[in-house]
Amino acid sequence: WLCGVARRHGVLFGTDCLLLSDWKSERFFHLYFYSGQRAQTATAHLTVDTHSHHWEEDRREDPGSPGKRRPSLEMAIRTKWAGATVSWNSTEPFF
Repeated sequence: WLCGVARRHGVLFGTDCLLLSDWKSERFFHLYFYSGQRAQTATAHLTVDTHSHHWEEDRREDPGSPGKRRPSLEMAIRTKWAGATVSWNSTEPFF
């Protein structure tokens, strides 16, 4: 996908061709994001789990607290896979 998030553009893509033809592949998969911005020195590797459960999250935090806010890129991913958990795999979340 070509993404326009927070007035910046980037490419969100996957390398697994099965995501296009096998719905079972959408359970747990990897996506990559690259924006070409100077601040981004490497492609971000994201792991998406579409079968995570909301009750596994920490209930002690208020849903409106800064700890519960999600990066815009995660929210863009959730327009396709609602409720998915996105792991940034040692990359500092941005966007």
